[in-house]
Amino acid sequence: MIKVNGNYLKLPGSYLFSTIAKRVSEYKAANPDRQVISLGIGDVTQPLSPSVISSLHEAVDEMGKRETFRGYAPDLGYDFLRKAIAKTDYKERGCDIAEDEVFVSDGAKSDSGNIQEIFDAGCTIAVCDPVYPVYVDSNVMAGRTGTYDAKTERWSNVIYMPCTAENDFVPEFPKETPDIIYICSPNNPTGTAMDRASLQKWVDYANEHGSVIIYDAAYEAYISEESVPHSIYEMEGARTCAIEIRSFSKNAGFTGVRLGFTVVPKDLKDSDGVALHALWARRHGTKFNGAPYIQQRAGAAVYSPEGRAETKALVSYYMENAKVIKDGLKDAGYTVYGGVNAPYIWLATPEGMKSWDFFDRLLEGANVVGTPGSGFGPSGEGYFRLTAFGTHENTAEAIRRIRSL
Repeated sequence: MIKVNGNYLKLPGSYLFSTIAKRVSEYKAANPDRQVISLGIGDVTQPLSPSVISSLHEAVDEMGKRETFRGYAPDLGYDFLRKAIAKTDYKERGCDIAEDEVFVSDGAKSDSGNIQEIFDAGCTIAVCDPVYPVYVDSNVMAGRTGTYDAKTERWSNVIYMPCTAENDFVPEFPKETPDIIYICSPNNPTGTAMDRASLQKWVDYANEHGSVIIYDAAYEAYISEESVPHSIYEMEGARTCAIEIRSFSKNAGFTGVRLGFTVVPKDLKDSDGVALHALWARRHGTKFNGAPYIQQRAGAAVYSPEGRAETKALVSYYMENAKVIKDGLKDAGYTVYGGVNAPYIWLATPEGMKSWDFFDRLLEGANVVGTPGSGFGPSGEGYFRLTAFGTHENTAEAIRRIRSL
């Protein structure tokens, strides 16, 4: 008799944003006359930039001609995109990253969920708490997390590093040494970011203990403060302890196009001297047939002079929303964080309210959707996330409604 992978059965409930979507859908069906504004899921609302659109059209035209038609893409990515990434995102910032250390994919979420496959099932993981759910859930699927305690909302074999107002939402070194450390900076969901000194300490810690940092830099384009690094490879020693994951979704609006990449330096090796670069290349070649040529041409357009200017303008648009949200909530008496180096605002729920109760209060009282902090982990309870990815008009209206509650 066939049996399913029992690790999947360990996952409690449904994925966070699927749960939210279901509750909002039910509310809309019961209240068809209400206009609901979503500041919940981190999905962009502005159209793709002109240079990206132009590149997409050109690539489609190429695919319609026999002499320029392309089939399977190179599984690690086209050279024209990998060169642009290595030059612009790394070499221009003084980072020693070569183009053949860049692995192009269909998005950062996929890479975040798949990268754990190259590590032994017995490796321990440490995550910031609150945390992007994919980090933990993908390790649950791999059988690496132990058993789930519904009361504490924790997995027995996961090392949780609380990130709260008391420590400025920056993780502290755990008592138990982890093999794999997940760090997202600027952070989703708290909207806060590590400065250079803090991140250097983590790089030093990982090298000292033989750990690997999986560094999610999906929101690096939103960094506005000089003290905050855009890449972990700006830190001395990062090539021997860090993997970096990036996305085109939030910086260039590719949520509906799908493109991302992961950097695995050749210097990064396990305790037996096995290069992780070679393992990720093997995994990529076996399970992935390459991101489509059309998308990769669009990605290359992001690095053109016009594309870089357009991306900067797009980021500015959303960060204007972040300021509206943060200032509006502060004026209304809320305690708020984030919104400076990231398009997320993290607020303390009023009067000690549970985060899902606050979700219901906003939905029913203001017809505004956000994300309950508890959905990101135990330390997220008592907090709530709002995103700046709406339109200017909807963002302003949503804050007006929240202030009127």
